[in-house]
Amino acid sequence: MTTPEALKSTITRVEDLQSVVKTMKALAAVSIRQYQKAVQSLADYNRSVEMGLQIALKHQYFEGDDFGEFLGNFNPKTARLGAIVFGSDRGLCGQFNEQIAERAIAYFHEHNETIDRLSIAAVGARVVPPIQASKYEIDALFSVPSSAKEITPMVQELILNIERWREQGEIDRVVLFYNHSVSGSSYESRVFPLLPVDRQWLSNLQNKQWQSNVMPTFTMDWQLLFSALIRQYLFVSLYRAFAESLASENASRLSSMQAAEKNINERLDDLTGQYRRQRQSSITGELLDIAAGFEALTDR
Repeated sequence: MTTPEALKSTITRVEDLQSVVKTMKALAAVSIRQYQKAVQSLADYNRSVEMGLQIALKHQYFEGDDFGEFLGNFNPKTARLGAIVFGSDRGLCGQFNEQIAERAIAYFHEHNETIDRLSIAAVGARVVPPIQASKYEIDALFSVPSSAKEITPMVQELILNIERWREQGEIDRVVLFYNHSVSGSSYESRVFPLLPVDRQWLSNLQNKQWQSNVMPTFTMDWQLLFSALIRQYLFVSLYRAFAESLASENASRLSSMQAAEKNINERLDDLTGQYRRQRQSSITGELLDIAAGFEALTDR
């Protein structure tokens, strides 16, 4: 039987673990808010980019393959895919990495993407094992930003990697796979085709009614303007993927910590009950020994 002293030592260790879990829970909650604010602030910037594209397209619509860099046509049967999968570098976040890896692998199977026509960039070391378990190789690995301020440099690194892929003829299109927040601590996987840019989306922007009676104009070269706006669109899309993934990661971690805290509380209640029962039993035994000794002395 476990002694009261051993139970007391176990209770102390469990209480230490409880404090760690509470700290991680608080940090996850703060991080969620940080990345959600980043996504919200990005919405205004994205709206400005779309308005700029709308103005450019109203004045002159793209023709032919002048912008094959962004709008190139491809044959789905022979096109090479560049997949960017957003995971995490830290653990204790439930099935976060497994879920997005399963979504990416399901997409590869649905579109018959073979290994020889596929290049995969992983953001976060912990998403690599579930991808490799399905016999897919990782072409490039990037670290996960630890704050919203570090997202921009990582976006630039991803853009450079995409350019390397395209220059070496390794890919014809790029698709992003990341988890995005739904509500509270829940999230779901998302597939976002990044390149080539959706022509239907551009056509809808061109045909969209302007919000005022006067259409803004510009003086710079149209091609340079269009190219610059598309690059900003790519930046916004990658930044949003980072921020949404980080918010979802911390939401998953918060959920895991809440479950862990519940289990720890239940364990503490059980250990405390055992300690009190054993302590009471020990006290009762000592009192009985005293009473028995007193009776023995009295009888003698």
